[in-house]
Amino acid sequence: MSNDNNLLAPLMEARTWMKVLAVLLVIDGAMMVLTIWGIVVAWLPIWLGVVLYQAATALDRAEGGDGGAAAQAMGKLKTFFTVGGVAAIVAVVVTVLSAVGMMGVGLMFGGMGH
Repeated sequence: MSNDNNLLAPLMEARTWMKVLAVLLVIDGAMMVLTIWGIVVAWLPIWLGVVLYQAATALDRAEGGDGGAAAQAMGKLKTFFTVGGVAAIVAVVVTVLSAVGMMGVGLMFGGMGH
C-alpha cells in the first residue's frame, strides 16, 4: 500500500457506510418535500447525500489507482462537513430565536388576563 492509501485506509473501510448514509439523506430529503416547511429545506439533505456519495465513489476510484480521486474525495468530504456544519449552526440559531420569541409572546399574552 502506498502512503496515500495508508492515510485513506479508515475512509476506505467506511465507504459502504458513507454510501448508506448518503442514500438515507437523499430519502430524507425526498420525504421532507412532502411537507410545507420541507419544500423549503429539502434540498439540503439531498445535496449532502449526493456530495457524500460522490466522496465514497471517488474513494472507489482512488483504490483502483486514480491518482486525483483521493484529492477529489477529500474535497467532497470538506464540502459535506462545511455545509453540514453551517446548516447545524443555522438550525441552532433559528431554534434559539424561536424559543426566545415564543417566551416573549407567552409573557406578553400571559399578563393580559390580570
